[in-house]
Amino acid sequence: MKLVERIAASTLALCVLAGPLAAVAASKGLEGVPRFDHVFVIVEENKEYDQIVAGVDAPNIARLAKTYGDATRFYGEVHPSEANYVALLGGDTFGIHDDDPFYCAPQSKDPTCALAASEAGYPDHTVHAPHLGDQLTAVGLTWKGYFESLPEPGSLAYVASDPKFDNCTRLTALYASKHSGFVNFASVQTDPDRAKHLVGFDQLDADIAAERLPSFALIVPNQCNEMHGLIGVGVPADCIGSNVGPLIRRGDAVVGRIVERLQATHAWRSRRNMAIVITFDEGSGGDRTGCCGVTPAARSNYGGGHIPTLVITNHGPRGLSDDTPYNHYSLLRTLEDAFGISEHLGHAAEAAKGVAPMVRLFGGG
Repeated sequence: MKLVERIAASTLALCVLAGPLAAVAASKGLEGVPRFDHVFVIVEENKEYDQIVAGVDAPNIARLAKTYGDATRFYGEVHPSEANYVALLGGDTFGIHDDDPFYCAPQSKDPTCALAASEAGYPDHTVHAPHLGDQLTAVGLTWKGYFESLPEPGSLAYVASDPKFDNCTRLTALYASKHSGFVNFASVQTDPDRAKHLVGFDQLDADIAAERLPSFALIVPNQCNEMHGLIGVGVPADCIGSNVGPLIRRGDAVVGRIVERLQATHAWRSRRNMAIVITFDEGSGGDRTGCCGVTPAARSNYGGGHIPTLVITNHGPRGLSDDTPYNHYSLLRTLEDAFGISEHLGHAAEAAKGVAPMVRLFGGG
């Protein structure tokens, strides 16, 4: 099928999807999950649960986990990063199991598409399926992706470097589209309002200051501030990937500031429900531990390790430790429930395979 035809088919599917979604009442959540007006998901990178929650280098995250809700058995879907972001938003990895750019397709000759020409079954990294943003739009709700160091609103760059230490290599790229998730979806790539949905941290600052918060937001710091790390000339010492302790401390400080600012908003202080989720894409190393809709024998959905995830709510539980197995599919299902959306995407629908909503952590049940 040609690209134009696939995009048209995807658009038609979204139109069909919008019918039942639009009929869902927005006044309450589903499956015991309360209705939320705002949910912010902050994603950090490549760390195990014990490194963060039980360690000494992330005091802000560890404190928030102890104070609010701690999902003690939360897992990624795959290694490396990219497919986990896609899974969180679309309910599937769609066969992606590398960090090649979103525009890569089978037999692509672009040098950035490292495996496209040689790997049998190489997946199209542009996904022609609905994502959470499409679902929210269909029920009249708003969404944004806030990406630190994004070159400009709506940018389709796959990397972007800080001029202070730009040596024109991928290694010093602060922004990386592999940590976006949204940009992998065809409906985002072709969205005339893309510049309103994919924005930088300057817009996050402005939206917080103006109390103009979207219903859902994905917040991803740059690769120095999300605990991923970089290498290269001029990279700060606490951004070098091998300096694990300083890298974690830097990312933890950034997360702490974002949470503090969100908790200072009128929305947080109001009687309406607001949640801040802190999660990670995958564990460190190659740990294939997983749960809930993963397929251990598959090369793109086998389990991405035991990762920290905590849920901070303005009216929900305090001091809760939840040892129910969860993953990004579980989080997607919970977000859909929290916004009154009854149709779950991909593996998020697989209750029979253990994909359960995070009811207690979001203040239900």
